[in-house]
Amino acid sequence: MVTVNMLKPYYIKAEDNYLRIILAYQYFSVLINQKIYQFIPVEAKEIRIHRRTGKVENVEAKFAFQKGKEVIYMTVSELMLLPDFVDQLHSIAEPYYINETAIDQKNESAIIVRELEHENVKRLIDKALDEQDKEAFHTLVKYL
Repeated sequence: MVTVNMLKPYYIKAEDNYLRIILAYQYFSVLINQKIYQFIPVEAKEIRIHRRTGKVENVEAKFAFQKGKEVIYMTVSELMLLPDFVDQLHSIAEPYYINETAIDQKNESAIIVRELEHENVKRLIDKALDEQDKEAFHTLVKYL
């Protein structure tokens, strides 16, 4: 049975579209048949995740784990079959995801505020006309 003993990023690089989680020797280990194997960076040493979709892009990357002279290789796709690996990876990457809905909500809120401000100016112009306040009228018309 294989489980993740420890998964800590050595370094995290957030690019425009991708998140690169760089791994190092003392920060990643797996438990295989009750034996702890340490990650060694002889092949792949990073996990690349798309920041918008959360999908791991380099699933064919091969990681090496060593205990003494014995070396075991596992691809990212094999590691993705381990629930604890997926959970830990998600908790590491989650703060770096780009949430499109949050951006859309901010933009939508800004549009609504602008529309409300515009409607408010129109009401104030109507009030200035009703009260025959020429100075307020001319000041408010500039905001349209």
